[in-house]
Amino acid sequence: MKIPENRKLNFILLVCIAANVLVGLRLYEASIHRAGYYFLDVGQGDSELVILPDNHGNEIKILIDGGRDKRVMRELGAVLGNDRRIDLVMMTHPQLDHFGGLIDVIQQYNIGAFITSGRRGEIAAFHELEDVLRVRQIKTIIVKEGDRMRYGKNTAEILSPSLKDAASKELNDASLVLLIASENVRALYTGDAGEKIEKRLLKTYNISADILKVGHHGSRFSSTASFLDAVNPKVAVIEVGKNTYGHPTIQTLKRLKATGAKIYRTDIDKAIRISTDDKKLMITKKQAYYYE
Repeated sequence: MKIPENRKLNFILLVCIAANVLVGLRLYEASIHRAGYYFLDVGQGDSELVILPDNHGNEIKILIDGGRDKRVMRELGAVLGNDRRIDLVMMTHPQLDHFGGLIDVIQQYNIGAFITSGRRGEIAAFHELEDVLRVRQIKTIIVKEGDRMRYGKNTAEILSPSLKDAASKELNDASLVLLIASENVRALYTGDAGEKIEKRLLKTYNISADILKVGHHGSRFSSTASFLDAVNPKVAVIEVGKNTYGHPTIQTLKRLKATGAKIYRTDIDKAIRISTDDKKLMITKKQAYYYE
């Protein structure tokens, strides 16, 4: 099932919730749960898990990217335990360090829907991803700038790519940029979006956020000073591993430091969980975030 691009997405989460009922929705005791923002340690690549609650003891799980390989499975197991349900899987763009691990995730988890900008990859691993989606009969939903999802009081807005950027010769320009608003927290996920996209976002949106997933692993081509000033994050997380690109660059680290944000990087701090206590952000490092 492929849903055309540029459709408003308020219905998407309802579809996923309905699917959950069929396979067994994970329910908790009737209490208000806090949102959880996980930045997974997948080496040189991106993978983030967001868990958003409603006021009825239910929650929705969104996986954004899956890193390059099977390391994401270890990370998800540490967070989710035996829970094999992920409501939404989002691929920011079709580069291996963002989608490679999603092949195993889709094979081994029950997925509600797969969300993409519609930009297709050209390498063999991407065709394998498409095959797995087809065999598993996962709904594929194409989104673009202006689309929005809602779950309870939580919203997720697609800020990029535009139709033009989704077709750009520069693959990083096609990255999904996602702003999630939950409780009193705003979290901005930028994929590998670079300076060109940052300039457009600055002109178009209120991009202020408490949590920033730093663009392109800390590359010097992202996280411009004007962009960071507008975001003004309290916490900035760099998804990065051992690499030959020099990520994160000294220039980017200096610009991030100038914002006053607390900076975390998965090559040093390993996996990070950010949760909330009223308006305070609470950071848990490494593998100390297993569910009780």
